[in-house]
Amino acid sequence: MSTASVSFRPGAVLADLLPASRVRDIALVAGGAALTGLAAQIAVPVPGSPVPVTGQTFAALLVGTAFGARRGFLSLALYALVGMAGVPWFANGTSGAGGASFGYVLGMLLAATVVGALARRGADRSVLRTAGAMVLGSALIYAVGVPYLALSTGMSFGAAVAAGLTPFLMGDALKAALAMGLLPATWKLLGRA
Repeated sequence: MSTASVSFRPGAVLADLLPASRVRDIALVAGGAALTGLAAQIAVPVPGSPVPVTGQTFAALLVGTAFGARRGFLSLALYALVGMAGVPWFANGTSGAGGASFGYVLGMLLAATVVGALARRGADRSVLRTAGAMVLGSALIYAVGVPYLALSTGMSFGAAVAAGLTPFLMGDALKAALAMGLLPATWKLLGRA
């Protein structure tokens, strides 16, 4: 009786466990963009804020972590470019670059790249390291999104923090907790902690 074994090379991310090919990479990039677009449709309005709570931040961080920096960046770049071109897959079925929440989309592109690079260094293998990667990724999204919100709406920076950061911290903590369980558990399930 033989047992199938998955081989893990150092610096691998979850997507690297699939057989390598250009078709795989194209499918992952397109799938990551589509997942982010679908997750953006899970949108809950926040009273007093032009920015809703969405699933797209979780999807962007998950895509970056599972795909690695290059494919994570390309997935979020495709998501942003297709949305700018008019496909209504940003939050609440919107599109274009002029909305108050577009800065968060740009921040997600940066965050997916950084968490993908961290995942190549094993940041997705333990609960604490995954937590650190998710916190850093979320901070990068806000570092771009909040100033963009202030500039695009004419809000003061303090008002933008109150409308575009503070109401989202609890939800981001829940999303990080989900990732902290999901990613290390997937590696363990595949036989590599």
